Amino acid sequence: MCPVKRIKTKTRRIWPIVLLFLLVVGLCVWGGVLALDEINTYKGQARILSQMASRMQFELADGPSSRPLSAPAGPYDMRFGYTRLPDIKSRMEKSGYVISREVRPSDSMLKWSQWGGFPIFHEKTVSGLTLLDRMGEEIYARKYPRNTFSSFSEIPPVLVEMLLFIENRDLLDPQKPLMNPAVAWERLAKALFDNALQLIVPSHSAAGGSTLATQTEKFRHSPEGVTHTARDKLYQMASASLRGYLDGENTLQARKNIVLNYINSIPLAAQPDYGEVNGLGDGLWAWFGADLNRVATLFRDLDATSNGYSINKKALAVKQVLSLFLAHRRPSHYLIGKRDDLEALCETYLDLLSSQGILSKAICSSAYGQSLPWRSSPPPSPAMTQVEKKASNTNRIQLLSLLGVKKLYELDRMDLTAKSTLDLTVQTAVSEEIMRLHDPAYLTEKGLYGYRLLGKGDPKKITYGFTLYEKTPRGNVLRVQTDNYDQALNINEGVKMELGSTAKLRTLVTYLEIVSTLFDRYSQMARYDLLAVEIPPRDTLTAWAISYLIGTQERNRLHMLNAAMQRTYSASPAEGFFTGGGLHSFENFNPQDNYRTVTVIEGLRYSINMVFIRLMRDIVRYYIYNPVNGPGAHLRDPLNPQRRAYLEKFADLEGTKFVRMFYRKYAGKSQSQILSTALQSVSPVPARLAYVCRFLAPEMELDEFAEEVKAHLPKFTLTDDLVQKLYWQSDPDRFTLSDRGYLSRMHPLELWVADFLRNKREASLQEILTENASVRQEVYKWLFRSSQKRAQDQRIYTMLEIEAFVQIHQAWKQVGYPFGSLVPSLATAIGSSGDRPAALAELMGVIVNRGIRMPLYRIETLVFAAGTPYEVHFERGAPVAPEKILEPDIADVLKDALSQVVESGTAQRAFRSFVDPDGTVIPLGGKTGTGDNRYEKFGRGGNIISSKVLNRSSTFVFFLGDRFFGVVLAYVDGPNVAAYDFTSALPVTLLKILVPRIMPLFHL
Repeated sequence: MCPVKRIKTKTRRIWPIVLLFLLVVGLCVWGGVLALDEINTYKGQARILSQMASRMQFELADGPSSRPLSAPAGPYDMRFGYTRLPDIKSRMEKSGYVISREVRPSDSMLKWSQWGGFPIFHEKTVSGLTLLDRMGEEIYARKYPRNTFSSFSEIPPVLVEMLLFIENRDLLDPQKPLMNPAVAWERLAKALFDNALQLIVPSHSAAGGSTLATQTEKFRHSPEGVTHTARDKLYQMASASLRGYLDGENTLQARKNIVLNYINSIPLAAQPDYGEVNGLGDGLWAWFGADLNRVATLFRDLDATSNGYSINKKALAVKQVLSLFLAHRRPSHYLIGKRDDLEALCETYLDLLSSQGILSKAICSSAYGQSLPWRSSPPPSPAMTQVEKKASNTNRIQLLSLLGVKKLYELDRMDLTAKSTLDLTVQTAVSEEIMRLHDPAYLTEKGLYGYRLLGKGDPKKITYGFTLYEKTPRGNVLRVQTDNYDQALNINEGVKMELGSTAKLRTLVTYLEIVSTLFDRYSQMARYDLLAVEIPPRDTLTAWAISYLIGTQERNRLHMLNAAMQRTYSASPAEGFFTGGGLHSFENFNPQDNYRTVTVIEGLRYSINMVFIRLMRDIVRYYIYNPVNGPGAHLRDPLNPQRRAYLEKFADLEGTKFVRMFYRKYAGKSQSQILSTALQSVSPVPARLAYVCRFLAPEMELDEFAEEVKAHLPKFTLTDDLVQKLYWQSDPDRFTLSDRGYLSRMHPLELWVADFLRNKREASLQEILTENASVRQEVYKWLFRSSQKRAQDQRIYTMLEIEAFVQIHQAWKQVGYPFGSLVPSLATAIGSSGDRPAALAELMGVIVNRGIRMPLYRIETLVFAAGTPYEVHFERGAPVAPEKILEPDIADVLKDALSQVVESGTAQRAFRSFVDPDGTVIPLGGKTGTGDNRYEKFGRGGNIISSKVLNRSSTFVFFLGDRFFGVVLAYVDGPNVAAYDFTSALPVTLLKILVPRIMPLFHL
């Protein structure tokens, strides 16, 4: 009985184990069946992933978003500008723009992005910059890629078959409507096996398991378009899976779109002077000069001969397409580096495609015998007319600055629409007129040949520019800006020019500001207090102001400003002017003015140079000598300690100029070349050559010295005794640096610089200037002697003049002068410091706004990334608080004076040019200027030794009514500039010609 019981007990213990085993096996079988079913049907993931994708939503709403979406750092996101948006928002805010609308992503989309996934939405393949005018008319549009298929149905089927055979063979299987496009099971399994085997056998080749969907995610959104880690691959597959189910469980249409997007955006390296190449269409054009539409036509019936194309042409098209599909694996390697490798790879795939029946043997056989016809030069950029260029460039350049983008190339590829302030209709009309100014027949028709106009010099060489702004409640806006310069450079803004007498307007502004300051300073003082004010003899402006206030019963700023315009000056050119460190003379444009004494307002009206030279001298002396803060009033005393400080400044300034000049002369030369250059700079006198030779090469022995000196004195007979005497008497240890300069008749600083570079050839200019600081003072020791008071006074005045021009520059800068300094010379009053047409227009805007600087803008609205989860709209914010630049009375006086320039002065030919249909004359005022930029050499006493004309410009800066202001420019440079004699009459006449084109703006 006992054994039987033991058997039953063992049996009871085995059954649970058996049942558990059967359960596990059953679960595995069941799981395997489910997995196999899922692999074949994709039902489970289709249901789950489509539900997840449906929650990836975004909505555009008013105002800024509190939680905007961040873009990945992939090539696609960088090219379209999505990664720049945080920085762009900050820049736009600082420039006075506000976010009017922005996308709000759903919680699911935001969390997915925060986890590292790529945002799920219907992505754009094609995008780029679009510029609109104020009315929404298109000014400029660039779309990248340029050559694309607009729908899947446009792609020839055989082209799709080729791509799928190479990359993803089952992607469009209609028997699998729920297929996940991110997963190809067989390919994935093989990739996993190959990569595992590669860990054991490093030489084993491991293929990738990517589908077209994951490849698209990779080259669009992964950093550098590359899979760096397994984590990157997971993000690519997960994002591609969700994107595939974005429109529901059935993915067939999504898979067709994947093929379309892949073909349209596949990255294909980059070409110099062309840029990135993306998409099959752009690839065909960039690398082979082939048109996508023509290639598609060839593909539609490869084996037929009835469509007019030979089989060789079709075979070549096949090989070109195949080469680009294959080159995607290593674009730079195949398309730039190893094109022979690409040829070989193409032949391999031609065999495979033929064996699969995708391509006929005839096509493949023909393709074998043809080499790929690579372009020999970059493809041309899209053609644009000059009118289109001028309408777009001004806004594109503005956008570079506004957005912080470095290149137009990058800007054109951003997903951006910008609405500008330009009026395209008027812009086009004005541009067309200006483009015709090189046509002699048109010039004759418009009466542009004649005295002070055209007639001398080739009119085709002249560049014309025109800018027009409008005053609006929100600020000054650009309505027209154009020129006929056949380059990207904007001559209205991008060039420093000598614009001649337009500088008189800036000088007049400074003058009236000083008068206004003097009014504030003294107008509240009693008459007896004014009589007690001690005025330095040279401070003419303070003396006049006090005299005026003493003599008037009504102390009113406007009256005093008008009285200042009636002050008189001699127009005589007979006087010499000590300015800019030397004695200079100036002339009037019209010799008939030489014997007149005229008022300031007449000097402006007729643009008389000598009036403004003397007016600028009074301004400079005001800053130097005025009794409140003018330093010059206290430096007449020889014992004043400040005199030495100014002399030391002069020594440093003057010495620095010479050091810079001598550095350019000797930098980069060897020791022997430095010595030879120095010796060639000295008169061929034995003693002078001896001193230079010994000073710069003290290590020379007697025989070397003799050889060197004799080589530079071929006409002298030097005895050995004389050479020996010269050698010993020129011993450098016996002399100071100043003595050496005197004995050799070379500037001491030239000797010092040459010696320094001879011993330290690689020294930089800054290093030399640092080392030379005390030397500069030593060289000018003679200046500090008490016996040199007259020389001291001249040099002190030079430094004081420089300081005065620093203050004048600040005043000019306040009203828009665009450069960092002025030439410290009275000639600045007539244009020697240069200017820019657009900066003059800005000054005119201040005058039109009665002394208020309004913000100037050219872009009204910006829309980034429309239709994406990054979409954001910018528009101009509320008007900023006006910035008072000038007293309103100053602006009124200036505007009246500028009106007189047109009524009876240098711009009289434009008087009554603008008339409304009802007969109302629109007021016009402005300032003319002709700049004749010359390179001149001066001799002793300020006499001109030589003069060479470098360029010529004529300008008319104007206001038009109460709303408009701008500038017209004519400019020429080149070797034959001296042949031209046009004056500001030319731009004034041009403005008259443009009247019919501009008038429509007055009625908007």
